[in-house]
Amino acid sequence: MASRRVFHLHLVSDATGETLNAVARAACAQYEDAHPIEHVYALVRGPKQLERVLGEIEDAPGIVMFTMVNEELRQRLEARCAELMTPCISVLDPVMGALGTYLGRESSHKPGSQHTMNAEYFSRIEALNYTMAHDDGQSAGDLDLADIILVGVSRTSKTPTCIYLANRGIKAANVPVVPNVALPPDLETATHPLIVGLTTSPDRLIQIRKNRLLSLHEDTDTSYVNHDAVGDEVAFARRLCARNGWPVIDVTRRSIEETAAAVLNLYNERQKEVG
Repeated sequence: MASRRVFHLHLVSDATGETLNAVARAACAQYEDAHPIEHVYALVRGPKQLERVLGEIEDAPGIVMFTMVNEELRQRLEARCAELMTPCISVLDPVMGALGTYLGRESSHKPGSQHTMNAEYFSRIEALNYTMAHDDGQSAGDLDLADIILVGVSRTSKTPTCIYLANRGIKAANVPVVPNVALPPDLETATHPLIVGLTTSPDRLIQIRKNRLLSLHEDTDTSYVNHDAVGDEVAFARRLCARNGWPVIDVTRRSIEETAAAVLNLYNERQKEVG
């Protein structure tokens, strides 16, 4: 088996760096035997900032990936990397080139354009506020204002999935399912939101819950992690979803991003049906 390779990865951006970081991590994830040491430089928009970055690249040579629209700074970065014989990659150039050719237009060359405070931005903030106010069963009788409601037993990743969705402008609430505990009255009467059940295998759920209890220095000898009790919880939640016709997603082997993508697929399909 090949030894794990450690290398320096310099991520240089003239904006927040979110796009660059996501692309870099997605690419690195395809190489299980590689471990990048990330050096992240955001809001690099002037010569002084760039010189500091170049100094750090020289001190720790590796791969450089960047998103920069200022042509002078780009050329300086690429030229210095060439002198150091360090790979230097503009991750957006192929996409922007293809898009520009198709549209027959030049790009705006404006750094951080995707973060402009427009209507979409404020929609995301509104969605995030709604989601945080409707976490873990909190309800002011307005669950019908949600776009999506996630239901499921404790520790099925409802909260992080909702936050992920909110960052995409989706008002997402979540409601815990506990046997013998009444659900919010406005849940089963809600007609506007898509309601989705999240489930997982009892064994996986017990493992997650035990880790949670240990992190809180609490006793793990409780029905919260009892195999029979957890199995009953999961079965109860499945019956609840089946009775109400709510689709169910098994999150046992899914990341938060994969769960959110599956929820969004269901949501988009529903929007087409009602639209």
